[in-house]
Amino acid sequence: MTTINSTPVTANRKLLNWVEEIVQLCQPAAVHWCDGTQQEYDALCELMVKGGTFTRLDGKLRPGSFLVRSHASDVARVENRTYICSPNKDDAGPTNNWADPVEMRKKLKELFKGCMKGRTLYVIPFAMGPLDSPLCRIGVEITDSPYVVVNMRIMARMGRVVLDKLGAKGEFISCLHSVGAPLQPGQQDVPWPCEPDVSRKHIVHFTEDLSIWSYGSGYGGNALLGKKCLALRIASLMARKEGWFAEHMLVLCLTSPQGKKYYLAAAFPSACGKTNLAMMQPTLPGWTLRCLGDDIAWIRLGADGRLYAMNPETGFFGVAPGTSNKTNPNAVATVARNSIFTNVVLRSDGDVWWEDMGVPPPEKGMDWEGREWTPGCGRKGAHPNARFTAPAAQCPAIDPDWENPQGVPLSAILFGGRRPSTIPLVNEAFSWEHGVFLGSAAGSETTSAALHQAGVLRRDPFAMLPFCGYHIGDYFAHWLALARRTDRAKLPRIFFVNWFRKSADGRWLWPGFGENSRVLKWICERIEGAGKAVRTPIGLLPAPDALDMKGLDISGADLAELLSLDVEGWKKEAADVGGNYQKFGERLPAELNKELQDLKARLNEEPTMDLGKASVR
Repeated sequence: MTTINSTPVTANRKLLNWVEEIVQLCQPAAVHWCDGTQQEYDALCELMVKGGTFTRLDGKLRPGSFLVRSHASDVARVENRTYICSPNKDDAGPTNNWADPVEMRKKLKELFKGCMKGRTLYVIPFAMGPLDSPLCRIGVEITDSPYVVVNMRIMARMGRVVLDKLGAKGEFISCLHSVGAPLQPGQQDVPWPCEPDVSRKHIVHFTEDLSIWSYGSGYGGNALLGKKCLALRIASLMARKEGWFAEHMLVLCLTSPQGKKYYLAAAFPSACGKTNLAMMQPTLPGWTLRCLGDDIAWIRLGADGRLYAMNPETGFFGVAPGTSNKTNPNAVATVARNSIFTNVVLRSDGDVWWEDMGVPPPEKGMDWEGREWTPGCGRKGAHPNARFTAPAAQCPAIDPDWENPQGVPLSAILFGGRRPSTIPLVNEAFSWEHGVFLGSAAGSETTSAALHQAGVLRRDPFAMLPFCGYHIGDYFAHWLALARRTDRAKLPRIFFVNWFRKSADGRWLWPGFGENSRVLKWICERIEGAGKAVRTPIGLLPAPDALDMKGLDISGADLAELLSLDVEGWKKEAADVGGNYQKFGERLPAELNKELQDLKARLNEEPTMDLGKASVR
């Protein structure tokens, strides 16, 4: 066997034995232990340039950056090929694809047998969270994809420092990945190797030994196993057992003109503006926003009884189409250098372009499939799920505390979704239990960037539908139990937001983006007990004059509709939530069923509209 950097710098016998076991199973041509250095990153990027996987972008227009095109069958997460393998099927719950762990291991070993022939096996030691954080967890990903290696270096702490942290006796989460495309002697490689048959792709999570096996895909959340697989599905299992929370949430810091800081976490389904909100530039004078993370939050209960949130990642893996100086100028600045672009347009000048980028399209270029492309040719240049990978440290709005090992204290948690009707712009939960109910009932209209049909309402509790590693009913109970573990007054306030409300004739009623700071300001005022609110059957809504609307050109009628209570619409919403609850069976916590019945009762009563400043807990 040819070896490259094959000498492991670790005395961890468990790790050494596991790597040797996988080498024997997968039969690679070479082994490379990743050290996480810039030199290694540069060498692997150059290797992929020579192999045709990477295209180096113009060094002046986009320094240190590359373009890659994936295979047409490998463009997004494959939820229907993602499995939770628990011994008891009921423990996986109705929202996960379950498979018997014994049968699945047998199946996977056949798939992985010899799957790395002709390729290099890379050993990637990585850490999620700052190395000195109480929530830091170490994983080791074995992969045959250099694309995975360089993306993992951006997205997680990686290399020699992680092995030093692991030590000789430390525990790690084993993550095995292969693109599933062995090379025979003399066979020419392709720019994006993968298993094109979707039915052979597998992203598998074993709950007993907390391990991950991923086969056939080289893309994103299917292959960067520190991201959705470890940081959410596996971490949610660990978090439940150990008393913390692994969440699909952004974390931001909003600072008032008086210098008061408010840390907020927000859970939105895909395509609902998480990254845009995480990096938003407020339009309100004197208010500033800083980003701590745009996708994942690990949250723990501090010794003082408050919740502390930490972003376990070190990069952004964001959707490119729609990212512009209008929607997210900080993201545009973040990807100006040292970034990897997947499935966007290559301009003739050596830069990249995508739909709704806010700049004119090139006269001609190469589309995401490598075909010549011109504006008006009848097809999109970038794939709707095209991505950028960029270091978080490059974000102009990154918060100084984004790598604080203790995390930051949360003042509020927001839920949201893409809802064209019924759901108001913002409402506040009456209590912790009501807030968990709002999160459990969250839904969003799907978009073309997802793998499912567009324009369909999908219930996505806590935005964790594809990411919770166990029964979602038990997950709700884990959140509800928090109120019994600390002083309720120290828990974050919970709100539900909807930037996507439309008028009867299809107009957006709210401008969104930086104007969302007006909603966040009211949330901060509620935290302080000063924001005026209206008590309604669904929660506390802003009073008619509560939002700061100075300088915003929006009609009184549109604002009234944004903050209105659609009683009949909410009756249908409650019925739909109840129908969704049925799938959870006896594992649905009684508290949530009570919240649903209480909501129905309030909706059937004459709505009371009591203006007041007093906060309701």
